[in-house]
Amino acid sequence: MKPDWGSWLLAGFAATLLLTTIEAGSQQARLTRMSIPYLLGSMFTAGRERAKLVGFVVHLVNGQIFALVYVALFHAWGAAGPWRGLLLGVIHAAVVLLLVMPLLPSLHPRMASEEQGPTVTRQLEPPGPLALHYGASTPFFVLLGHAAYGLVLGALYKLPGA
Repeated sequence: MKPDWGSWLLAGFAATLLLTTIEAGSQQARLTRMSIPYLLGSMFTAGRERAKLVGFVVHLVNGQIFALVYVALFHAWGAAGPWRGLLLGVIHAAVVLLLVMPLLPSLHPRMASEEQGPTVTRQLEPPGPLALHYGASTPFFVLLGHAAYGLVLGALYKLPGA
């Protein structure tokens, strides 16, 4: 069964917008110091303001790509829905916190590492285990954002013929 491309685009955009809003809101409320647009954008440019814009665009594109992965899993299961999406979102958050964040210093050209402190080019603080270097509540907001992403995606995506 082929995906419903319009449903994928709409659901993916809405879910990504909510995830980004939760992440940005928690940072602006000073509940976490993590800025996903800045972290992503600074991989591509050293300019701080430009990095935020570039990162925001990269995050929106990533949201659509991950939405396609979720949609493929919905099709493999033969059903979508908010609870299935929520489950995928929680798994997604666990992968981000347990695998991606610890590997980020080895991928990011401007991030210091746990083993080697800041240098002239590597000045960003590494996230540390569970991204806790960005604040004690960071794992909670990563989990909340990804769970909301999955829930909205599962609720809005309609399998063709369903």
